[in-house]
Amino acid sequence: MEKLFDIIFLDEAFEYLKSLEIKHYKKILYNIRKAQTHHDPELFKKLVDEIWEFRTLYQGTHHRMLSFWDKTDSNNTLVVSTNGFVKKRSKVPESEINKAKQLLIQYFKYKEKVKK
Repeated sequence: MEKLFDIIFLDEAFEYLKSLEIKHYKKILYNIRKAQTHHDPELFKKLVDEIWEFRTLYQGTHHRMLSFWDKTDSNNTLVVSTNGFVKKRSKVPESEINKAKQLLIQYFKYKEKVKK
């Protein structure tokens, strides 16, 4: 099946994944790969503004990987994963959303700077 988007992980997201037990890490990556080929809001959905979340429930733990879309290249749709955390309440913590928004701003500033 054709991929709907490619994905990259910023340092914060990668560090979160590295901190997990290997089974949790593998399950998150499995769900992300699945979301790349299927529209499934249980796996990947819009959270707020430009921020989206990859959702994984594994062994009673709710993992969230916040992300945003980079559609600046018309040939390659890209999702940028910014940060990850364990969701412990019904609402996603505002601090995690703000972190993702700051990383989005930094990402596009850096991309613009490199382009010049």
